Amino acid sequence: MPTIANFYGILVYMYKEENEPHSKPHVHARFGGDELSIASDGEVLAGKLPRKQQKIVEAWVAIREDEINAAWMALNDSGEVIRIKGLEG
Repeated sequence: MPTIANFYGILVYMYKEENEPHSKPHVHARFGGDELSIASDGEVLAGKLPRKQQKIVEAWVAIREDEINAAWMALNDSGEVIRIKGLEG
């Protein structure tokens, strides 16, 4: 599970899909013991985070949609992990 971003205590990572990709591009975000799966288009696929952290992740996804899609393609095509800038600083 390669980590692609880490900001405001939120860990964002992406799984390489085995065989053929079956899902749309998405990331997993973890904060404390909570986890959220969210697509690059902003659709929440599963789980939830505390409200404040979920809003932060949703904003990050909206800003970084193209980068998430590129990272998804790189990871699933060649195994390359591309880090994406967070929201801090």
